[in-house]
Amino acid sequence: MKNLIYTAILALCIISCNYFEKPSDAESTPFTANDTITAKRVNEFAIVIHGGAGTILRKNMSTEDEASYNAKLEEAIRVGYDILKNGGSSLDAVEKTINVLENSPLFNAGKGAVFTNAGINELDASIMDGRNLDAGASAGTKTVKNPINLARAVMENSPHVMLSGEGAEQFAKEQGLEIVDPSYFYTEARFKALERVKASEENETARDKSAFYDPTIKDSKFGTVGCVALDKSGNLAAGTSTGGMTNKRWGRIGDAPIIGAGTYANNATCAVSSTGWGEYFIRAMVAHDISALMDYKGMSLQEAAKEVIQKKVPDLGGDGGIVAVDKDGNMVMEFNTEGMYRASMDASGNLTIGIYKD
Repeated sequence: MKNLIYTAILALCIISCNYFEKPSDAESTPFTANDTITAKRVNEFAIVIHGGAGTILRKNMSTEDEASYNAKLEEAIRVGYDILKNGGSSLDAVEKTINVLENSPLFNAGKGAVFTNAGINELDASIMDGRNLDAGASAGTKTVKNPINLARAVMENSPHVMLSGEGAEQFAKEQGLEIVDPSYFYTEARFKALERVKASEENETARDKSAFYDPTIKDSKFGTVGCVALDKSGNLAAGTSTGGMTNKRWGRIGDAPIIGAGTYANNATCAVSSTGWGEYFIRAMVAHDISALMDYKGMSLQEAAKEVIQKKVPDLGGDGGIVAVDKDGNMVMEFNTEGMYRASMDASGNLTIGIYKD
């Protein structure tokens, strides 16, 4: 009887071993967590940018200006695309792409920053790493050439998330960032815009008429540049930079340097950069809200962006837009204004550039 039992046990062991025997390399590939991510991705890497949203109408845009905006958007996004294509990080792609936009007078960031009521330029920026939720921001700087570089330095080389004013500028100097004379940010077009906004405040009638006919005045609250990216390692990053609001006073700060409002990135969901009426984007915590809807309600990036930009923000009384990319490489450019300077590139190199709503 014992021999029969031993024989049965031995047979069972042989069958079990054969059942669980590891297949040969020719039959299978080892499973890793990254395989599940890659299998779901629609793009191995992707990048999306914006240059501000507002009343951007075709009838108000000259052929030359339209060509200039399209060319600069393409130049900027190709810088980030090349970084990603060559295996670079999403953080590097975001920072270097935004540098191109900051160095152009076409956009309300860096060189093209708008003027405050006092006739000076005060710049804000933020950046976020979706890999570990690290973030950095700066606000109210007047001499840092590229505020997005300062935001990254704050994130990586300080124990803080946001620095402002003179302290932020002192930190920038200590970090060896490029410092410029405040006059560097002067552009004739932006200064004239300030004069028009001030003139429009003299009486209610003039203000209403000017705001209706002059998009510079109507959109004095708009103007930001931003970038979101997904790299080959599956890491997301987002960054935003701005000169703020034309004619702003009292050290006003908008959503651009506020993590969760103007900028947010989380590898579990998406990366978002906002542009619009900052006060409302802060109140709605737009960038984080899109991520939260994906995380808690299982919405797609497109569904979440539409819910926030087309419903939540307008219901509060605000307007603007966002660019975003999710962990699988899906890209979104959502806005509720007449236009938004924007561009996207997928892993195949397909380029999309847009300015108007239509």
